[in-house]
Amino acid sequence: MRRVPPGRRRRLPLSLRRDPVPWDRQRPTWRDAAPGLIAQALKRAQARPSGNWYVVGASSGLGGDRPVARTVAGREVVVWRGADGRAVGGPGVCPHLGAPLRDSPVRCGTLVCHWHGLALDGVPYAGWAPYPVHDDGVLLWVRLDEVGGEAPLEAPVVPRRPERARALTAVYTGTGVCEPEDVVANRLDPWHGAWFHPYSFADLTVVGSPEGSGRGDRDGEDAFTVDVSFKVAGRLVVPVRAVFTAPGPRTVVMRITEGEGEGSVVETHATPLGPDDAGRPRTAVTEAVTAASGRPGFAVVRRAAPLLRPLLRTAAARLWRDDLAYAERRWRLRATGRFPG
Repeated sequence: MRRVPPGRRRRLPLSLRRDPVPWDRQRPTWRDAAPGLIAQALKRAQARPSGNWYVVGASSGLGGDRPVARTVAGREVVVWRGADGRAVGGPGVCPHLGAPLRDSPVRCGTLVCHWHGLALDGVPYAGWAPYPVHDDGVLLWVRLDEVGGEAPLEAPVVPRRPERARALTAVYTGTGVCEPEDVVANRLDPWHGAWFHPYSFADLTVVGSPEGSGRGDRDGEDAFTVDVSFKVAGRLVVPVRAVFTAPGPRTVVMRITEGEGEGSVVETHATPLGPDDAGRPRTAVTEAVTAASGRPGFAVVRRAAPLLRPLLRTAAARLWRDDLAYAERRWRLRATGRFPG
């Protein structure tokens, strides 16, 4: 990655690749992507506390006449906005006769069961008890102590983000047949980027990894530092330096530390859903992008957010089509005792 002197910024964020290397002639990365290194980073991530908090959706999904609904480890969960605007939630099964509350309407901050009219306003009632819910402005979280089995935390461990008023946010959600660890392992393997996603990335080099110390960065997290160019069109690219960390057992964060969009964050959260009809595990991937830039023109970009968010989600969906295939393949090999190592 070509360095820009401190205090100076490229007039344009784009660069022209000089002497681009064809996909099949780029430097192999399989020796660097040591299975043991990835496995140990994954093990340390799984040991970090989550406080039993799980991502269930985007904050933008709240406020309509239907709750945000998600199944977490086989438990049906619903979240909606109460009369005071706060996010509230709890089990998605009506305590009366078991109606699916995901299909029930919200009226004036009250969830009204569409089978018999049992009304829930977010406080314990008729055998229904709420779950702790947290709305961080981008994502919705629910705390399920009986699922997580950890010491509970008052709030989830939310990654540090750019100021939301000055950022562009977008949230993508996908589902795969795998477990959360397979999603996290995918993110902790940055070496696959330019090989597996040549339509998006080029000139990828991992310039720092936890190998050697095993102690992680100053926040106690393993850090993978990557120099990479995001492809725009033809030979036009945007070169950046990005750092991947895993602050919890189901979360990986990519933060741009140098280059265009410095400070921008991409969070990947894996939520176990429960088995499918064939008994295979299913996991939801929620990816939250919080993009920021110090360029004066970024204010125009923010105003175009309603048009840009679908484009960001489409780009994320293309990447996750491949990365979920990676995670699903990893799970199948693990489930049949064929995973290397």
